[in-house]
Order: sequence, then structure tokens, then C-alpha cells
Amino acid sequence: MSQQREAHKTALTVDEAQLRQLARELGVGTEYWGFDGNLHDVSTQTLVKVLAALGWQVNSDADLARVRTERELNEWRRVLPPSLIARTGVDFSFPVHVPDGTGLEVLIHTEDGRTVGAWQGEDFTPAREVDGVWRGRARFHLPKDLPLGWHEVEARTVEGSFRCTLAVVPHRVDVQDRLAGKQAWGLQAQLYSVRSQRSWGVGDFSDLRDLCTLAGARYGADFTLINPLHAAEPIPPVEASPYLPTTRRFVNPLYIRVEDIPEYSYLPGSDIAQIRSLQEALAADNSNPQRIDRDASLEAKIEALDIVYSAGLSPAREAAFEAFCKAEGEGLELFALWCVLTEIHADATGPWAEAYLDPHSPETRRLLTESADRVRYYCWLQWVLDEQLASAQRAALASGMRIGIVHDLAVGVHSAGSDSWSLGDALARGVHVGAPADQYNQQGQNWHQPPWRPNALAEAGYRPWRDMLRTLMRHAGALRIDHILGLFRLWWIPEGQLASEGTYVFYDHEAMIGVLALEAQRAGCIIVGEDLGTFEPWVRDYLSDRGILGTSILWFENDADGPIPPERYRRLCMASVNTHDLPPTAGYLAGEHVKLRDKLGLLERSLAEEIAADREAQEKVLSRLRERGLLKEGASQEETLRALHAYLAASDSLLLGVSLVDCVGEYRIQNQPGTDKEYPNWMVPLADGDGKAVMLEDLTDNDLMASLAQTVNDALAAKQR
Repeated sequence: MSQQREAHKTALTVDEAQLRQLARELGVGTEYWGFDGNLHDVSTQTLVKVLAALGWQVNSDADLARVRTERELNEWRRVLPPSLIARTGVDFSFPVHVPDGTGLEVLIHTEDGRTVGAWQGEDFTPAREVDGVWRGRARFHLPKDLPLGWHEVEARTVEGSFRCTLAVVPHRVDVQDRLAGKQAWGLQAQLYSVRSQRSWGVGDFSDLRDLCTLAGARYGADFTLINPLHAAEPIPPVEASPYLPTTRRFVNPLYIRVEDIPEYSYLPGSDIAQIRSLQEALAADNSNPQRIDRDASLEAKIEALDIVYSAGLSPAREAAFEAFCKAEGEGLELFALWCVLTEIHADATGPWAEAYLDPHSPETRRLLTESADRVRYYCWLQWVLDEQLASAQRAALASGMRIGIVHDLAVGVHSAGSDSWSLGDALARGVHVGAPADQYNQQGQNWHQPPWRPNALAEAGYRPWRDMLRTLMRHAGALRIDHILGLFRLWWIPEGQLASEGTYVFYDHEAMIGVLALEAQRAGCIIVGEDLGTFEPWVRDYLSDRGILGTSILWFENDADGPIPPERYRRLCMASVNTHDLPPTAGYLAGEHVKLRDKLGLLERSLAEEIAADREAQEKVLSRLRERGLLKEGASQEETLRALHAYLAASDSLLLGVSLVDCVGEYRIQNQPGTDKEYPNWMVPLADGDGKAVMLEDLTDNDLMASLAQTVNDALAAKQR
């Protein structure tokens, strides 16, 4: 044990057995199974800090007794629970606390304006004295015919009227059933890397629209899965990783195609010429195969967007914009205000002035008034993004795609971002999300993102989670959720501690998945959960029962006998040969990832040993292809790529993903784990095996892309016959 931990342990005067029991009651893990197969105890120091992040200060036995008593009394002080999540058609009951012996009435106000009564059942819990008053507990049951939706429960008592949020959610998301059992395949792409001749150095929503049209109309794809589109910083420099955004609810203006904004057409000729010159200055970047320069692209777009915004809106467009702002509400306003604050403090070396740290402080609200037009500008950007994203989804479906765009939800947000500022207690402070030690990262991983605070989410009626999902699903045919296991438990790491010195905090998965299922069902959105990694055995079955697809990667589908035959892949699943966390297949087969890790000093064994182990693992898969007659000895790279996708298409998985990088023969990985500045993570443009940039226009007649698409289409068609 470290000296720091020893000192902390000495400072504590708390019964460790009782502390661990309390932690478990509050949903904090006190032990976990490591990748080494051993059961590890969580340190007292970690438990105390994690409990503090949940709002419970426990540094002594007196604190322990106080927290336990307060927790029990708080339940009785409340008339209604913080929020209720109920599955439709199932008997669901909840407690109501009132002064003992007094009457009450419980009503449900549905979102469509109706009011119905709840009925009282039996509850023999004895009354309890709370704050000098005896309080009793009654139990009420919801009507089983309540419709799906967001409702409100009202308890009318002698103390007054009390309300809480009620969400009636589906047992199962059935959107995927609309595919009528017919498998669908689609592209997997990093949008920023897919550029056309008209791009501004970065792939944008116009490029997305064209990519979807091309994939659907020419190649028969049913969807296009893209990276998270979450907003980064509003001005350069911006974070490159789409998985470390400032907000997960709103979209990155980097993806706007300026010329597609309707008001652009009405600009004076001089303004149009200026905007064209900004785009032309970036034209050379579109064919640069080395690195995406987000900062240069965003700087040019900001200048162009300011010009378009200054042109104003027609009365009809103004009405549409106002309706959008009203629908998005305070969340949009606060995000826009955060962008303004970020602009104002762009040159500051430290944090914002303390007066602005609270979104609702008088100083912050005054700034909102003083900067009204700039706040409006950032709201306008989100409206433009929403329109262009809607256009891309319409084009995808018009091309013949049955699903269209598949969006991606990152695990969390930047600790200094918009969500961290505006969502208040919904995010925990003093802790970060990460992962425990595994065979690849034996010190664990710290993603430096604040986690959802489960008790605060319940108090908020899960509104922050709901609002984010609604925005993400509005123009989506499906939503991929990165690390969906985080809706069950997340690895919390106290600030100042190693990533390996964290613990799991458990969430109300019935509520988290319930809200997800409700919003998905309403939006007509298929849900795909990235359920790879360490998880409890029952989790995958639970997700499947709720109609949520899992994820399978061909190289990792193994059991004790080696690679699993594709016929044994899960049905409710998105299967693919690779993922953005792996090199493109050409690079993987060539061992480029091993060579890169050696170059960066990330190997724990010699290069020769790593290459041998990697080739052995690959050979186990390739030998299965040969056994099926899909692959011959000495096959070319293209033949191997086709064989792998033919093998994949033999699976019964509902969705099949084909990576765009595989369609062009790319070798380079998008993100090299274990690096920060050593590798251009999330900055690699789309290029072929010779290192030449591949433009969107080049995909029209790309032989390899046509070959892989034909392979998958033929295999799926053969199974339909």
C-alpha cells in the first residue's frame, strides 16, 4: 500500500466493514474481478472519495451512522419517489408517504392531457416517526393500459400536492422488426476523413449526403455508420477526438456545408466571392493524404458563417428558426451561452471568472442578455446543422437505404466542456470515467470524463439523458452506443488516483435502458450497443430481451475451440470484420499495427514475438476461411478482403458493417490507443494502399469497393433464395 493511502487510512476513523456495506447499498462496488482472474478489493480511500462524489461524506463512524439514518429518513420524508420508470402493460407499484392516518389521492396526468387515477393496494409497512411526526406508507398501482410516454404522477395530501416524473416505456424496442428479418449491410466511415472536391478540408454533411446516396443507389447498402458528430470547442484549437466532445447533445459546426445554407444564395456577389475564396484556400487540403487540419477548416468556416448569418432570415425562415429554438429550450440556450463564454475567455490562461461558473448566476444571466445576438448566432448554427443533417437522412432513404444514417454516441464529455458546465449535479465531480486494468493497459485507463451521477439523474426525472437521446435520434435510422455497458456500471476514478485505483458504480439500468427504449421506439431508431469488453454474463441477454443489438468483430469472435463459425454469431447484432479501434483490414493483415506500436515504444514484448503472436491469431481465422473454400493459399490482399466479408455475410447477424477504409485498401489506423501527441489520432484522411488520398468522387467507380459490395450482396441474396 502506498504511503499516500496509508496516510489517508490513518486519518479515517470508520468501521471498514460498515463502510463497505453502506457502499454496496448505495450502488458502489467494493470488489471486482480483474483481467488476471483474481478478485480485487477496492481501497477504503477510493470508496470514501466515490461516496463523496455521490453526495455522501463519510470520514468517521459518526458520519457512517448519520448517512445511513439520513438515507432512511429521506425516503420517508419524500411523498413520492424522485421518478418512476415503468414498462407498459406490467403491474407496477410505488410507495407514497404521508402523515400517518391521513387520506390522499394519487392521479396520473398523461402527456396527451388525460388524467386517470392510480389504485391503492396493500402495504403493511409500519408507520415511522420522522422529524417528530409519524408517517405512514401507502402503495399505489399504475393502470396497466397507460400509453407509452412521459407522464406525471400527482399525490394530493393534507400537506399539499406533490409530483414526480413517470415514464412508461416499452418492454422491447421493435424498430428492427421492420426489416422483416432481411439482413442489412452498410458502410462504416469516419465522416471527417471523407472529403470531396467541394469540401472545406474536412468531410461535411454535404459529403455525408452524397456518400449515403452513392452507397445506397450504386452499391445497395442499407445504412452508413459514422463517427460521433458531437460538438467540440466553438473556436480553434479544437479537440480532434470525436469521443471527447464538449457536449453530446449538440452538433459540431465543422460539418456545415456553408454553400448549402439557403441564405447563401441571396448574398451579394462580393460576399459570395469572399466565401468562395475561403473555400478555395482549403481546396488543396482536400487531397492531402497526411492529416486533417480541423483548426484551419473551422477558422475559415467561422468567417464564412458570420457572413451568411449577417444576411438575416425571411419571415418564414425566422418562424422556423424560432420554433427550433423553442423546441430545444434552455439546453440550447445554455450551450450557445457556453460558446460565447468560450469566445470571450479564449485568451485566458486559467478558468473562467467564478461568477460565470454557475449557469444561473446573476452575472451569467446578465451576460446572456448583453450577448443576445451572439447567443442567437450559436443557436442558428445548430438549426443549420439540424436542417443539413435532416437533408442527409432524407437522401439516404431516397437512395434505397432501409435504415439510413447510423449515429454514434460517445461514452462521455470533456470535463471542461459545455455539458460539464450546464448539467450541474447530473454529472459527478471529483471523479473521472475510465476502465480497470486489462491485458492491454495494465495501469487501467482514465478517459478524464465526468460520469452521470445516478441519484441526480433520478431526481431530474432522467431529463438530461432523455433530451440528449431525442436530439441524437431525430435524424437517425439507428444509434450506436459506445460502451453501452456503461448504462449498467461505470469505472469511477477519484481525482489524484491511478486509473487502476477506481471502482465500479452501478446505475439503475432498468431506468437508463427504459428511457433509451422509449425514445428509440418513438423516433423509429434501431439501437446498437457496443458491448465488447468485460461485463457480467447476464447483461447481453438483458439487452437482447430489450431489443437492443450487440456488436461482434470477426477477429474477436472466439471460444475455447478458436474462431466461432459465423452461423453462431448472435442474430440481434451488428457484425463487422473490423472497427475504428482496429487498423483497416489491409493494415491488420500486414501487421502495421504491431510495427506502429513498436515504433511508438508501446510493446511489452520484442517486435518478433509480437509479430509471431499476431500472425498466429490471424492464421486461426484465415484457416477457417480456407476450410470453407473461401480463400486459397497465396491469395492477394483483395481476395483475402473478399473472403473475410463472404465469411462475415455467412452469419445470421441482422446488420453487417463494411468499413470504408477496407473498400479503398487503406492501411493506417484512425486511433492508436496509448498515444496522445505521438500519433495523429482522429486526423487520418481517407487514402488507398499507396497512400494517395481517396476523394468522394473516386468512390463512384472504385473497383475494390464494388467488389466488396458485390461479395456481400451476392452472399445475402443467396441466403434469401
